[in-house]
Amino acid sequence: MSADSVLTNLTNHFLIAMPSLQDPLFGRSVIYLCEHSQRGALGLVINKPCDIDLKTLFEKVELPLLRSDLISAPVFFGGPVQTERGFVLHEATFSPSAKPVEPIFASTMAIAGGLEMTTSKDVLEAISVGGGPRKVLISLGYSAWGEGQLESELFGNSWLTVQADSRLIFDTPVAQRWDEALQLLGLQACMLSPDVGHA
Repeated sequence: MSADSVLTNLTNHFLIAMPSLQDPLFGRSVIYLCEHSQRGALGLVINKPCDIDLKTLFEKVELPLLRSDLISAPVFFGGPVQTERGFVLHEATFSPSAKPVEPIFASTMAIAGGLEMTTSKDVLEAISVGGGPRKVLISLGYSAWGEGQLESELFGNSWLTVQADSRLIFDTPVAQRWDEALQLLGLQACMLSPDVGHA
């Protein structure tokens, strides 16, 4: 297999950083891939909290936060691209009158697997007053790869991939997400060599 090989579409998969990936931004990271095509890939890191919580974020955008379950939830570092922008990964939500394929927010990407990513402020407005999606992960910034870049990193043993499980995104304690993602593959960290190599 070469870096140019066409890989399966990895949308709705996790990228799990190999122990050999010592990058300060992506070491021990788990990234949820929102989009993957021949043009490149886009994803959100789901296990690297920033130093602010959602209450602080909502104060910065001048919104109340009436969801007691979210007040102390962390904001995540989604990746190094557009770190001033918010990205909300959430379960799919539909208005009562909408067809099942119509998201109710202004700027939403539907993702195979029943999740959506919204970048418009209306989702924050809905959440702030107790509406909107119940399960959310809010990040600043996102991770992106150009054409062939992710495939090259996969070929170089930087990442493992596995079908995503939304429970890991929304219900698993942050500190356990990397280990739990490995367990989706039946692996533990001690089984993986920190050295890159090909059999």
